[in-house]
Amino acid sequence: MKVLNSIKLFAQKVLRAQATKYTVVCLLGVLIVGFLDENSIWSHFKNKQRISDLEEEIEKYNSEYERDQAQIRELNRNPKAMEKIARERYFMKADDEDIFVLSDDDREAKPLESHETTE
Repeated sequence: MKVLNSIKLFAQKVLRAQATKYTVVCLLGVLIVGFLDENSIWSHFKNKQRISDLEEEIEKYNSEYERDQAQIRELNRNPKAMEKIARERYFMKADDEDIFVLSDDDREAKPLESHETTE
């Protein structure tokens, strides 16, 4: 009993101390700002992850842009390249020739590129 009373008295002294109250308030404040606030450490981590995802997406679009610009330059410089694309992708032909399209039913159709549409 004597030990329990001494522990109880010690706990009451600690809870009544001004430093303890300030410490508890400071710890709660740090926890709230650190994890629950909109500017918390957790939201900064999510934002950094989102930034890295967006930077990867920017790199992807820049590489697509460069590829498309190179293709446009080639088409402007070489009329045979335009003819090649027209024949391969759109099955266009010259007036004096016939085109036969052979297909395997087992193969899946090649998807259209993003700038092409079906009619």
